[in-house]
Amino acid sequence: MSHLLIVEDDLTFSLMLKTWLGKQGFGVETAGSVRAAVRLLLERRPFDLVLSDLRLPDEDGLYLLEWMRGKGIGTPLIIMTGYAEVQNAVEAMKRGASDYVAKPVQQDILLRKIREALVAARPAPAPAAPPAAAPDRADGRYLEGNSPAARQLYGYVALVAPTPMSVLITGASGTGKEYVARRIHELSKRAGRPFVAIDCGAMTKELAASEFFGHVKGAFTGSVGDKTGAFEEANGGTLFLDEVGNLGYDVQVQLLRALQERRVRPVGGTKETEVDIRLVCATNEDLPAAIARGDFREDLYHRINEFTLHMPLLRERGEDILLFADFFLRQANAELERHVEGFDAAAREAMVRYAWPGNLREMKNLVKRATLLARGPLIRLEDLGPDFLQQPDAAHLQLRDGQTEAERIRRALQATGGNKSRAAQLLGVDRKTLYNKLKLYGMGEK
Repeated sequence: MSHLLIVEDDLTFSLMLKTWLGKQGFGVETAGSVRAAVRLLLERRPFDLVLSDLRLPDEDGLYLLEWMRGKGIGTPLIIMTGYAEVQNAVEAMKRGASDYVAKPVQQDILLRKIREALVAARPAPAPAAPPAAAPDRADGRYLEGNSPAARQLYGYVALVAPTPMSVLITGASGTGKEYVARRIHELSKRAGRPFVAIDCGAMTKELAASEFFGHVKGAFTGSVGDKTGAFEEANGGTLFLDEVGNLGYDVQVQLLRALQERRVRPVGGTKETEVDIRLVCATNEDLPAAIARGDFREDLYHRINEFTLHMPLLRERGEDILLFADFFLRQANAELERHVEGFDAAAREAMVRYAWPGNLREMKNLVKRATLLARGPLIRLEDLGPDFLQQPDAAHLQLRDGQTEAERIRRALQATGGNKSRAAQLLGVDRKTLYNKLKLYGMGEK
């Protein structure tokens, strides 16, 4: 049984949480102030997680978090905060909080976040690779990131995955839509059943019918044997239709009929088969605009879009940029049998400032190429290619003056999650210089 410490000065709310969490199988103690929480923690009580309000009568949750880390207490801490203070909760996560939950607390969300934090805090069974963000997958295939945008996205994924709702994933090419679709399947009640992915990119009416529903031998020229369609292959599991916005209008009619009737018949066949699938679709098209043009059926749109997830652009993910760069470097080293250790300061700063029009796919390809080209232990700016070399001042990281300098400092801090020492390394200056600049531009602690 896991033991929790609730730090909350609202005694009624604290008692309600204690009673409810106790019914969920947790051992729970409460404290009404930071001082009381410190006393319990100093007694070395066996707490597995601390759930703390941000605003407390003597100090705040950030103070408690920093005190715990200063004492070497690595117990995960989740911050509770009002919606108006979410930015402060994000700051708490940058300083080491496991997560935050907004008040009024939704019990299912709080329970999920508690369980996720407890799982993430468990010791690894074997020596692990260099640590990444807490929500990242442990199997090495993908990295989810630790930015607010990533946390929000995968929070929604965890929320919708156990439901039977159809999901539409929108976003630009290369942002990781298929991974999100697979993650929804893995977290669903259908996880033990098939996950079948179909690329709808350039599917003709004839090909679509065969791919979706299968065909029997002799149904058309070249059909030398029976073929099982994707609907039957995915029966009991999840069917993922990538780039669903590219389907022709006739194909949309076929798809809608199959979804409504939950029965399919192979091309050339006479027997219908009942199917039970969970549908997840992805597109980089503006489907409402396509509906307005008459290119996409509105009834199909509502059928596939019971819940929408939007994939953020890589450039919108701040501190995740360098996490992904290191992740793709590890993959490239393994694939190319190289031993590149990382990126030099100029390369890292340029990657943070780059717009990444091709998103994660572009970064993966670029890092793989740079890993092959690197002549020393670190990837240099010139190894990244002409797009990076052409960025203004990309090869010279000395801080300059005015608005541009302040913006570069802001981006460096965002990329490093507010870690000033790492930001100074990224900018190629010493820590004292960075602190002076922060003071100069009014960017220091408030």
